[in-house]
Amino acid sequence: MKVLIFLLIVLVSYAIGRVGHVLGGQLNTPHHWIYGVIAVIIGIIFRKYDWGKWLIAFGLGMIISDFKDMIDGKFFGPDTVKVKKFWGID
Repeated sequence: MKVLIFLLIVLVSYAIGRVGHVLGGQLNTPHHWIYGVIAVIIGIIFRKYDWGKWLIAFGLGMIISDFKDMIDGKFFGPDTVKVKKFWGID
């Protein structure tokens, strides 16, 4: 059951990241993979608690949703994608 909750949180946070990319990708703000890394770090610190594990799952979903920008080293600024897709890694 805990694995299903973990996977559900990853999927929901992935969807939140994609919605943020589609609706707010033109804003001059930090990329959301940075928030995912912060969430994973805090979750690792508090991994003894259930909410720490949930925070790790949330961070992983955010990182996956913006993985391409993370690999390209994009930290701040608007996305320059012309065709915005909901499902995908960008």
